[in-house]
Amino acid sequence: MRYSAKPEPRKRWPRRLVMILAIGLVLVVGATFAVRQVYYSKLQPVSSNQIAKFITVEQGSSVDTIANQLEKAGLIRSAWAFKLYVSSKQVRSDLQAGTYSLSPSQTVEQIVAQLTHGKIATDKITLLPGQRIDQIKQTFLNAGYAEADVNKALDPAQYVGNSALVDKPAGASLEGYIYPDTFEKDANTTPTDIVTQSLALMEKQLTPDLRAAFANQGLSTYQGIVLASMVEQEASKTADRQQVAQVFLTRLHQNMTLGSDVTAFYGAMLAGQAKSTSYDSAYNTLIYKGLPPTPISNVSATSLQAVGHPATTDWLYFVAGDDGTVHFSKTYEEHQQLIDQYCHKLCGN
Repeated sequence: MRYSAKPEPRKRWPRRLVMILAIGLVLVVGATFAVRQVYYSKLQPVSSNQIAKFITVEQGSSVDTIANQLEKAGLIRSAWAFKLYVSSKQVRSDLQAGTYSLSPSQTVEQIVAQLTHGKIATDKITLLPGQRIDQIKQTFLNAGYAEADVNKALDPAQYVGNSALVDKPAGASLEGYIYPDTFEKDANTTPTDIVTQSLALMEKQLTPDLRAAFANQGLSTYQGIVLASMVEQEASKTADRQQVAQVFLTRLHQNMTLGSDVTAFYGAMLAGQAKSTSYDSAYNTLIYKGLPPTPISNVSATSLQAVGHPATTDWLYFVAGDDGTVHFSKTYEEHQQLIDQYCHKLCGN
């Protein structure tokens, strides 16, 4: 007979060891899941606050530096989660320097997308035509600039030698010279930067041809700007502006008062008085002959050109009706009839 070897019994893991390993596995899986959940929660927005903050990422900044900067600014929940996300997406080298507008309502994914695509913060500030310098100042303040910085930007002493200002009398403000336009700005753009750009645009308008055209009307360049500011306030349509300029120039050459309400209003405003045509100031062209001492607002190209190239009409009077239409006449009697007919609210009739 043949005898087979008796099989050896299979070794069994001690039950206690199996339990320990099982518990350990559960703990590892649970910890991994918990860490994963914490990680994803740290990628969520800090809050629902959508107010933007400007953050400048300097050239050569490390991921650690950027992460800590964002966490300190309250824009992300966790610097380590930010760094892990950037590493997992393999975009460490794609983060770009620049100034960014970010808010606590953005996720880490959104912030990283902005940083890697170089979507730097840009904003716009618009200086409207016909704005007085105090209104321009308020526009800057409304854009978030500090008053001290705005006052500095509007100080003519900042622009000594600027070719746009060669005709400005010594001691005169920048009234009339800040050319209206929309300017882009970021966190590093100062009010002085914007005013400098505006003056450059004004210089482009004051061409040799326009200066010569002013001279042909018997005006210096500064006087041309003064009169253009009046035209800017009195009419909005190009054709009307050319005729308004003709009226003013004709009256000026005939030694008549210019009779402009808007100059009287400006003089009252400077004195801190209510809007009035009767307030006695050097700007009241209903009382005093000649041009007012300074421009009364900024100007646009059409007003400057209207003064240099006025209409060939022979009007002596005009009135803006309640609907904005400007009505012209040659005699005082016709002028009064037009006021009675078309100007009730604006003329107090």
